[in-house]
Amino acid sequence: MSGDPYVAQSGDANLSVDHYELELDYKVTTNRLSGTAVLRGYVHAATSALSFDLVGLRASRVRLDSGKSVPFRQSDRKLRITLAAPLAAGDPFAVSIAYAGAPRPRRSRWGTIGWEELEDGVITASQPTGAPTWFPCNDLPSDKATYQLTFTTDSAYTVVAGGTTSRSIRGGKTTWIFGRDIPTATYLATVQIGRYVARPIDFKGVLGEIHYPRALEARVLADFADLPEMMRVFEETFGAYPLPDYRIVVTEDELEIPLEAQGVGIFGANHVDGEGGSERLVAHELAHQWFGNSVGLSQWRDIWLNEGFACYAEWIWSERSGGRATHAEAVDHHRRLEALPQDVILGEPGPDLMFDDRIYKRGALTLHAVRLTVGDESFFRLLRAWAERFRWATATTADFIDLAEEVTESSLADLFHAWLEAAPLPALPLRLPH
Repeated sequence: MSGDPYVAQSGDANLSVDHYELELDYKVTTNRLSGTAVLRGYVHAATSALSFDLVGLRASRVRLDSGKSVPFRQSDRKLRITLAAPLAAGDPFAVSIAYAGAPRPRRSRWGTIGWEELEDGVITASQPTGAPTWFPCNDLPSDKATYQLTFTTDSAYTVVAGGTTSRSIRGGKTTWIFGRDIPTATYLATVQIGRYVARPIDFKGVLGEIHYPRALEARVLADFADLPEMMRVFEETFGAYPLPDYRIVVTEDELEIPLEAQGVGIFGANHVDGEGGSERLVAHELAHQWFGNSVGLSQWRDIWLNEGFACYAEWIWSERSGGRATHAEAVDHHRRLEALPQDVILGEPGPDLMFDDRIYKRGALTLHAVRLTVGDESFFRLLRAWAERFRWATATTADFIDLAEEVTESSLADLFHAWLEAAPLPALPLRLPH
């Protein structure tokens, strides 16, 4: 039973996973991944079987927590496990899945996503349904879990993921252990592999690191020099940073777009020019740690809550760092959207258009319309309340509307209807005096 119509073949709404324990071994030169995944959770209704997403990798053995092996069958997308005894609603489960193969991206309507080999390393780019290309999971944005990742590979390579870290070296291989005890969506779990050097970043209480190929050092250090100040501005604007860590990875390869993961931002060599050419993208990915990664989606239809907020953060940073004012950015982007087809419903874009750039910009403009309507004080109080009330949880557009009316003590139904439920682009409200 799918839990999200936008990804109808992904996930099972009848179960929730609380914790993933992944113990994986990977050979870079042959792209061979093998290991064991232990999934612990519970079921919502009585069942005699469990279903998980797994793509391009083959399971060889499934055991229950008791150690008893159980039968399973596998299709190109799903691993279906027959339980030794039925579970009642609310009952817990723990299954151990041994699996292996040559991981590769999966084809989707959004392009190829998931595990991807670089010239000399790996990235995982899992939004929205790429996580099953490297571990069995319940691949729904609403089903957040904690993680323990033990990852062994050749010692010439650095492995980057989110969470607390330790490592040990033995026989030419290094084992990296990452722990993430903050609930995380499957698409935000990550592993990045490359020949990287590392530098600390001073975030004043938040662990910061940047990993990059040595040849790109000068460009990387120049382009990310303002990241600590960006963190300070966003904490002042949105509230305390919601994770204990933030790591940046810059790959030697070019990437189509930067990527966000839980506590990690991933950029390609083409995103660093030494002159700050991708500064807005650096702001965008950092903002996702509040909006999208901490406050997560209950369903993909509400993607504007991720991308609209991150896009608006770009405009806030522009103004706070001495660039164009937020209002000027909004007016300019409104003019650009007016010239494009008016056939997107922000609150229900459909799966084909949910990553359309018009969703990003119209989402940001929706926030600006709220700001112009209620004034700066109420608006920024709303952003901080949103980040705090749904910290580490999931939320919906309806949740945001309810909170907006509560915090601002305003009736905003007509505004949200025009911006979220109708296709024509509304005019921006008249700007309030400061």
